[in-house]
Amino acid sequence: MSEKEEEKFTVEDGKMLIRFARENIEYFLKNNVRMPVPPEIKEKFNEKYGAFVTLNKYPIKGNPLRGCIGYIEPIYPLYDVVHKVSISAAIEDPRFPSVTLEEMNNIVIELSILTPPKLIKITDPKEYLNKIVIGRDGLIAEKGMRRGLLLPQVPVEHDRNWSVEQFLNYTCQKAWLPMDAWKDPSTKIYSFQAILFEEVTPRGEVVRKYLNKRE
Repeated sequence: MSEKEEEKFTVEDGKMLIRFARENIEYFLKNNVRMPVPPEIKEKFNEKYGAFVTLNKYPIKGNPLRGCIGYIEPIYPLYDVVHKVSISAAIEDPRFPSVTLEEMNNIVIELSILTPPKLIKITDPKEYLNKIVIGRDGLIAEKGMRRGLLLPQVPVEHDRNWSVEQFLNYTCQKAWLPMDAWKDPSTKIYSFQAILFEEVTPRGEVVRKYLNKRE
């Protein structure tokens, strides 16, 4: 993530977007339609970005994931992405049943705003081990029609302490590929970075989230 990109989003921006995501989810659970996008949100966040909305059970312990959906590529304006994927994370993640309105009282929301993915160019798969930085990079594994993504926070959170090799293995697994598929020259590995915001408590303070990088 470049300094220019980092400076584009303040904590106040994160608060606005996460508040919008929460209001949108709860409005949908009450009315079965997405809420209209507030004009100030539409005006302020109209640049195109990939983004993911993650719902975690609170208090956070073990594996708290309750839903996570997003768009990888910067195809839509950021406000539109958050408008769509906040609902998808709540009701369309195939790993979980739909979130209920009552359950939202015990869920914290996390927003990841992504840089465009870049192909990691290598001549030998061993080069990945030096080119990928845990706590900085998210990964995408792609082979044929199969594609899987893991966000930068995945290998370092919830008592995980993955090596780069483990991160590659699990990203390939997410793409429904063999765990060592990254060693296959026909598998493409992309990296990206993310600006992260999260609620500290349900409906509580929103903070900028920094990961511990392992250089």
